[in-house]
Amino acid sequence: MGKIAIQLYSVRDYMAQDFLGTLEKLANMGYEAVQFAGFFDTEATELKEVMDRVGLSAAGSHMPFESLTGEQLEASLEYNRTIGNNLIICPILPEEYRVDEAAYYRGAEELNEIGRVCKENGFTFAYHNHDMEFIDLGNGKTGFDIIFEETDQDFVKVELDCYWATYSGVDPHQVIQAYNGRVVSLHMKDMAIENGQKRSIELGRGSLDIQALQQTGEEANVSWFVIEQEQFDGDPLVAAEENVVNWNKIIK
Repeated sequence: MGKIAIQLYSVRDYMAQDFLGTLEKLANMGYEAVQFAGFFDTEATELKEVMDRVGLSAAGSHMPFESLTGEQLEASLEYNRTIGNNLIICPILPEEYRVDEAAYYRGAEELNEIGRVCKENGFTFAYHNHDMEFIDLGNGKTGFDIIFEETDQDFVKVELDCYWATYSGVDPHQVIQAYNGRVVSLHMKDMAIENGQKRSIELGRGSLDIQALQQTGEEANVSWFVIEQEQFDGDPLVAAEENVVNWNKIIK
């Protein structure tokens, strides 16, 4: 069964103020794993000590594209190796690789090379989508299509953000099924539609069928279900606790 985690971008302001202390608070809420979105100049050994003490494991690291190229990639992998994380995720391609179809082909080539190096070093590499990857580039093909058609499935896995797929009018169930065996992680966040505008909201308070998405993910042997929220009516830490409580109610 896939495991749950929280994407730390959900509590980004708290992480910036008190990185290690916020990790402990999340562990006390019942989270067993976290997906990183920056390390805030924390030494890897210190981070690992805190993770071990509070009982948190790593559900991947979102690493900026520039930290995954050239000599920086080796340092990035070493840091993640030290904290016990083996899943490296590119959260978004730089804009220069997203401007048109040809740019996406160049981006796919770069991602494939990063994935090759990751695999050779014992890591899994994945790409995380937003909404722009699902825009039709003019011939019925999208950036998402190009990225995953032009990369080796052994080198570049899928971290599907179910919210952004739905936001774009794409059925996340169909994507999960189409890439069955290649999807290693799902971002789980609910969607509210207010005055015709779509926005992120606590799990169970929106329009997405979280239980059905979890079931589809399980059928596809997804390793991680990563709770994320980007917009808030109140305190993000309070929302984080509500999300894990609601997840446990929804997934019976």
